[in-house]
Amino acid sequence: MFVASGATILHADLDAFYASVEQRDDPDLRGRPVIVGMGVVLAASYEAKARGVRTAMGGRQARRLCPDAVVVSPRMSAYADASDAVFEVFRQTTPVVEGLSIDEAFLDVGGLARISGPPQQIAARLRLEVLEQVGLPITVGVARTKFLAKVASAVAKPDGLLVVEPERELEFLHPLPIERLWGVGEKTSAKLRSRGILTVGDVARLAEKSMVAILGGAAGRHLHALAVGRDPRHVEVGRRRRSIGSQHALGHRPKTPAELDAVVVGLIDRVARRLRSASRVCRTVVLRLRFDDYTRATRSHTLAESTAHTAHLLAVARGLLAGARPAIDRRGLTLVGVALSNLDDDGAVQLPLPFDRHVPGALDATLDEVRERFGSTAVTRAVLLGRDPGITIPMLPD
Repeated sequence: MFVASGATILHADLDAFYASVEQRDDPDLRGRPVIVGMGVVLAASYEAKARGVRTAMGGRQARRLCPDAVVVSPRMSAYADASDAVFEVFRQTTPVVEGLSIDEAFLDVGGLARISGPPQQIAARLRLEVLEQVGLPITVGVARTKFLAKVASAVAKPDGLLVVEPERELEFLHPLPIERLWGVGEKTSAKLRSRGILTVGDVARLAEKSMVAILGGAAGRHLHALAVGRDPRHVEVGRRRRSIGSQHALGHRPKTPAELDAVVVGLIDRVARRLRSASRVCRTVVLRLRFDDYTRATRSHTLAESTAHTAHLLAVARGLLAGARPAIDRRGLTLVGVALSNLDDDGAVQLPLPFDRHVPGALDATLDEVRERFGSTAVTRAVLLGRDPGITIPMLPD
């Protein structure tokens, strides 16, 4: 597979996105610690991060760490508008843009040298245009591969620009901690560190078969390839997302089984609607939990056939929640998330609905039509009446 020989891939990532929008729109917040989100921190400005505040932290803990922080409610429509404006700058820079989320994207500027100049010059101009046109700081990493470009932007934050030239890739990469490798989370990190594997260079110096023996085939080969600088993936325009998810922060107050069930109903209703609006179906339902001690657990179930029917997806999610009930009772619960994966186009065979032999999905279709005409809050399920639906995070179009 062809991989560009020069550093022509940009990873552009807005800095503390939600908090930066708040500081942009309210001059009194500039230079001050800002926390977005009341019960749970959705975003924190770099002034707040310097005091130890982190995304997904409980609001009370964040305020203990930073008592002088300004806490603001999220304004999702403002963030969506800012994202649209930034992506318009991306598309003006190059037609080859792969959005990762509403605040970051890969851009391929290979072949633009005669028109726009070298990649470093393009990246510098991109940062300036985002600041001038949208009023937000953005960090850009430039490298030969997507992985290295993303690592470069993370190292350059905040409000920075870092170019990793091909001849010094390993010099840049190998001193970094193993957590910089895509796919190294808490469990993998602990497993590698217990064996004295602390840096990316330590991974690279191991034989691939040694990594496979430690982590298994796919993970071992993947991490070893990244550690030695191999990443053949192209920047993909219009790449469809591989999963559709949503989550709901619960705070630290204990929740009854009925309250947790209502949360799951709301999450499934939301993600199933998004699944159908994208004309897709899924086979796997994933339940993600975060406990009072901030540890996490994941449960999943894969269906025999793909579906977009809310009833089927909800039945699976309820089963996963029931299986996790003992852990929830012991450890408390502060966040529930649902993700639908193993996605396919809706031409795939769907599971039939046992309660409606004549028109499968008729209720879903009716609810979708009403919401499309009169708004997402025009009709809701009875179990959700009077309940907080949680925050709807803006996303890129599928």
